[in-house]
Amino acid sequence: MRNYIIKRLLLIPLTLLGILTINFVIIQMAPGGPVEYMLAKYRGMNVSATGNLSAAAQMDVSKSSSQYQGAQGVPEDLVKELEKQFGFDKPVHERFIKMVADYLCFDFGKSYYKDKSVWELIKERMPVSVSLGLWSTLIIYLVAIPLGIKKAVRDGTKFDVWTSFAVIVGAAIPVFLFAVFLIVFLAGGTYWQWFPLRGLTSANWDELSWPAKIADYFWHITLPVLTMVIGGFASLTMLTKNSFIDEINKPYVLTAKAKGLTENQVLYGHVFRNAMLIVIAGFPNMLIKMLFTGALLIEVIFSLNGLGLLGYEAIMTRDYPVIFGTLYIFALLGLILKLISDITYSIVDPRINFEAA
Repeated sequence: MRNYIIKRLLLIPLTLLGILTINFVIIQMAPGGPVEYMLAKYRGMNVSATGNLSAAAQMDVSKSSSQYQGAQGVPEDLVKELEKQFGFDKPVHERFIKMVADYLCFDFGKSYYKDKSVWELIKERMPVSVSLGLWSTLIIYLVAIPLGIKKAVRDGTKFDVWTSFAVIVGAAIPVFLFAVFLIVFLAGGTYWQWFPLRGLTSANWDELSWPAKIADYFWHITLPVLTMVIGGFASLTMLTKNSFIDEINKPYVLTAKAKGLTENQVLYGHVFRNAMLIVIAGFPNMLIKMLFTGALLIEVIFSLNGLGLLGYEAIMTRDYPVIFGTLYIFALLGLILKLISDITYSIVDPRINFEAA
């Protein structure tokens, strides 16, 4: 297993390089960019769009010969200043080589618009995404696995039918719709104001005692996590149920029962290890989904400044350093979680030998 782990760790930099290369090429081919974005704001007379530029770059010139669409009527000096500001005055290959060299040192550069480094933005937003992702994943697994096992044991009974109905209904409700429902009824929308609507902590957080801080944190995170859990545990519940049913019907289970073992001894001593393999395999995808992609709508609806919202804002404004910085972090965490999943595989079932693959 040690050799396999070393190989996987050595492949991580190559994989990250491939991901960055593909996305860099796609970004270069995509229409629009930070220069055109700022030109559009300039033509719309948005003073804040050109506030960071030199005064000389904002002279009036009747017509521009720039390559950028929408540059007509924009000062040529302004276009050149924008290119220099965003680093587009250099050839593509030089920009790519510099980006890769910086990323090897975890230097993601500075945001085009927020006047902060990408690392500062990631560190500011990371606690929100980690809180949502970890608590949602933990609760989903704590609910879905016992429920799936119970459904497998009582397959075909009324309990199985009614819980299946509840699971399907929970999965069918759109996440944003359930979030709005919670806000209307529990966050002061129309009825009760039992939970706050904005942020992860209260304004007086620093003044609270430690027990009060813990209570305040869970008070703020209850509705966002509940929203993510409702839409996330259905697939895991059914996956757990089907995995246990497949194992329960195998000959070794009948043999164990014939030896006089109790149902719990058979279920948790023999079936559990084999049935949980497929559940463990989906853990990295579940965690990545909850940490980054699944939390985007939740962050927007509940006004939570997480990494998902940061990435979305960067894409909309063509903030390339933030786009590539968050992408790099997402990919690195995904590769590490996948490796952890493989290690867990071998712990759960020692018969699995990845080095022989």
